[in-house]
Amino acid sequence: MAEKLLSVGIDIGTSTTQLVLSELYIENMASAFTIPRISITDKKVIYKSDILFTPILTNNLIDANQIKRFVEQQYQKAGVKQKDIQTGAIIITGETVRKENSRAVAEALSGFAGDFVVATAGPDLESIIAGKGAGTHSYSVHYHTTTVNFDIGGGTTNLVCFHDGDIQDTGCFDIGGRLIKVNEQRKITYIAPKLETIIQAERLQLRLNQTIDLTDLNKLLSIMVQVMENSLGVGEKSPYYDLLITNKDLRTERKVEYVSFSGGVADYIQKDTDEAPFKYGDIGILLGRKIAQSKLFEQFEVIESVETIRATVVGAGSHTTDVSGSTITYKDKILPLQNVPVLKLSKEDEDQASIEKMAQAIEEKLNWFEADGEQQLIALAFEGAVNPRFQYIQDLAAAIVKGLEKVIQKGDPLVILVKEDMAKALGHSLYAQLPAAYPFVCIDSVHVQNGDYIDIGNPIADGSVLPVVVKTLVFN
Repeated sequence: MAEKLLSVGIDIGTSTTQLVLSELYIENMASAFTIPRISITDKKVIYKSDILFTPILTNNLIDANQIKRFVEQQYQKAGVKQKDIQTGAIIITGETVRKENSRAVAEALSGFAGDFVVATAGPDLESIIAGKGAGTHSYSVHYHTTTVNFDIGGGTTNLVCFHDGDIQDTGCFDIGGRLIKVNEQRKITYIAPKLETIIQAERLQLRLNQTIDLTDLNKLLSIMVQVMENSLGVGEKSPYYDLLITNKDLRTERKVEYVSFSGGVADYIQKDTDEAPFKYGDIGILLGRKIAQSKLFEQFEVIESVETIRATVVGAGSHTTDVSGSTITYKDKILPLQNVPVLKLSKEDEDQASIEKMAQAIEEKLNWFEADGEQQLIALAFEGAVNPRFQYIQDLAAAIVKGLEKVIQKGDPLVILVKEDMAKALGHSLYAQLPAAYPFVCIDSVHVQNGDYIDIGNPIADGSVLPVVVKTLVFN
């Protein structure tokens, strides 16, 4: 029989903060004679909050107390009490990603959900989460195709490419709806530094404290949209393409067939509206209308997003799995671990012919989990092999050690998850190749995906079993 949980998802972004309340239905899908396997069988969104402009203090930190008051107000409007919330996630994205922010928000909201996932997402991870929330990931799985989602927010546009459910690559550009702000008199109150560079180079009449020139603004929007087209190889390359890259552009050898759009600006791409162009005191509405006229609509089939402004986080759930003692390897004193994000390699990455290529794939994807210039602790996940050869295990261990060199230099414990039954052998090989007494844990029979978070408890049953909780962000 299905059990119902009340879940909250809170998204704190550069421009806006919002929450979504969902009912999650979980059920034990295993037979009576096997280890319980709890899965989320259904989800129903029961409340979507008002949208709050993210409150930022003078020191560029989030006003955590105002966020707390906002959450309290939304709980009241939804008719729920904080004791009713059983699980949830807070995702902090965009310019608000700073270590001090996540700590302050976690403290302010402690008690608002039983066991929150509190995650700071840099541009790569934000791209992935938004692409899943928009439904682009599910579309690529269902139709076995290659899709790209553009998540267009206030400060950046995040791109992610999926092929048949696997993440091919991510990218990010400084293109967004609040890079120019205007007041009620249509006078410019803010221009982002990179746009200032373009304005000066193009000699556009867009100046602080002056009435916005719509003709020159249209030229600037055309440049921004041209860069978006270029990101998928469409059109002549803009001289400002490299300037507008946030951290990296999108690289994929696959032919992209479908695109989708999410984020606040996406609401004004695929719908006709008579709303005033500067209704929100920025250029987001006009940017959306300009994208709607772009070559992206000519070159690709555009799929409708499940979520737009609410794509980043829609809900969260969790399920538990007990792990067999015969197939675990771990070093004492590193447990328990909580809210560790999962980095799962694609099938293509696992099938690399050499240690060097697999290590390179791990190293590149490790950058997804870098936020505020700091590498986050991650759990590296593989499918593994059913009957692995000795040399395969040795090579896999070597690739892990080489690919996670950045983590090892920092001294963070290695967390390795394998779906197939091979953790004991892989653990022994890792032990031999890692520095002496290096902390690590290697477990198998755990089913995870990119975007999941994992908790690993202290050993039980005389050290033969590790309790594991996999927390899954739940999207429509």
